[in-house]
Amino acid sequence: MKGFIQLLIIICIWQLGEWLHGILNIPIPGSILGMFILFGLLSLKIIKLSWVEECGEFFLKHLAFFFIPSGVGLIASLELIKANCLPITIIIILSTIIVMGVTGLIVQKLIKD
Repeated sequence: MKGFIQLLIIICIWQLGEWLHGILNIPIPGSILGMFILFGLLSLKIIKLSWVEECGEFFLKHLAFFFIPSGVGLIASLELIKANCLPITIIIILSTIIVMGVTGLIVQKLIKD
């Protein structure tokens, strides 16, 4: 019963994020908004970690399971990916370089402060 209540809390917060996404028309997915809301509620100690910890650990332990739909989607789009292999590769390389550069600059700035 404890796990069910924890799941219910997480689902309610996720639904709140989805609702806010629909109402406010924010370009951030509702699931991400829900994670921000959960983080805020945990940080402000409105929700205690023990209220969602067991269910959260279960989700983290079985995280690979949640990537199956996206993997199937990639396989279903294999022809489209093959047709655009060069642009996709260039985008991946450039975005990786940008992320590494920005991360390096931020770390250097934080180390100096």
